[in-house]
Amino acid sequence: MSVVTNTTTIGAIEAPSRRNTELGLLAFAVVIPVFAYLNVGLALDGKVPAGMLGYGLGVGLLAGIAHLAVRKFAPYADPLLLPLATLLNGLGLVLIWRLDQSPRLIRRAEALFGAYSPDAPKQLMYSAIAVALFVAVLMVLKDHRILQRYTYISMAAALVLLILPMFFPAVNGAKIWISIGGFTIQPGEFAKIIIAIFFSGYLMVKRDALALASRRFMGMYLPRGRDLGPILAIWGMSILILVFETDLGTSLLFFGLFVIMLYVATERTSWIVFGLLMSVAGAVGVASFEPHVQSRVNAWLDPFDCYQTDVTGACQQIGDALLSFGSGGTLGTGLGQGNSDLIGFAANADFILTTVGEEFGLAGTMAFLMIYGLIVERGVRTALAARDPFGKLLAIGLSGAFAIQVFVVAGGVMGLIPLTGMTMPFVAYGGSSVLANWALIGVLIRISDTARRPAPAPAPSPDAEMTQVVRP
Repeated sequence: MSVVTNTTTIGAIEAPSRRNTELGLLAFAVVIPVFAYLNVGLALDGKVPAGMLGYGLGVGLLAGIAHLAVRKFAPYADPLLLPLATLLNGLGLVLIWRLDQSPRLIRRAEALFGAYSPDAPKQLMYSAIAVALFVAVLMVLKDHRILQRYTYISMAAALVLLILPMFFPAVNGAKIWISIGGFTIQPGEFAKIIIAIFFSGYLMVKRDALALASRRFMGMYLPRGRDLGPILAIWGMSILILVFETDLGTSLLFFGLFVIMLYVATERTSWIVFGLLMSVAGAVGVASFEPHVQSRVNAWLDPFDCYQTDVTGACQQIGDALLSFGSGGTLGTGLGQGNSDLIGFAANADFILTTVGEEFGLAGTMAFLMIYGLIVERGVRTALAARDPFGKLLAIGLSGAFAIQVFVVAGGVMGLIPLTGMTMPFVAYGGSSVLANWALIGVLIRISDTARRPAPAPAPSPDAEMTQVVRP
């Protein structure tokens, strides 16, 4: 009698990578902006714009490079994040190019600066650099859990980025820019990613202590005093940013991000109420003595009342923005047929959503906000699917930062909250914004790849061996 032993090999559970789905969605994400580009050209000049082929090839090439990078370095990543970001970036380029064609802006620039330099080619260059950064993130960041090692280094880096603008001149009343070698950079855009890394690592260690309720105050459960210290420090830092840099947007983003991550880490609703009360108290206190913040609040309360007396221009910009939204109606005036360029040079940056509201109408504005909402939803879904607590917190932090930025920009332009001076991700003109948000998408794609990747098969146990008896 002989005994033949066969050991079975169990492979990893197969899971679809969805890269072909992503490729198909990317095709739509490129075709839609190209069609919009054609629409603008026909509306302005009655003919096909000369640069349409170059624009389509440029956007298609960038989308193809990003897709190949995801296919190679993150094959199991979420298939919607890249197409959604590409669609917003492509439509943003079309809107910026449409405003470049405005005779009013051209005449104003020539009167002030002697010449007019269009912004769309520069934004396309920034987008190319941003996609290169996106690819670099996927190549270098093999595992998002490595970032947990740099928790306190990221805190120091974020503080440096937030403090640096204090030493540079104010631009339009706010110190949010730094100048390096002729280039201007907005450090707050990059700080939001680094702050999310710090908060994720910090709350990984402290979430149990923060979840312990030692006393009840006005119906809210609060942690122990020594555990409340870091929260008060974060609140104080956000107020200092608001006071010394008069940057309402970064202050709201900074503190709001921490409150969101606190709630997710501790599962205590009291943190949301506590955070809202602290942010309102700080904003009201600063608005009572800071002139720049006061002007933004006055413009928010009644932009048409201070239209002629406001020297900062905030009332006029908000008033023109509201008129643009009103003239757009439900379906809009059509691409290239609006007058949002009356707002001035901020029309393609802080106020680019007014062009969307006027030329796409309420329906188009809701479609844009839905695309942003889908990015946030996919980020939250990634957080739910992540297998490690750090990845869950980081994904929810990045998604929360993205959502807060969209809210404060859209809310400021629409008159829901005071104007903050931040820019709409991917759509507005600005190199810092497009670079930081493509890096943010890269980190989310890396986390989603790790979460969706099939788990390796366990080693076969002795019981899995099959013994076959062969009789002579």
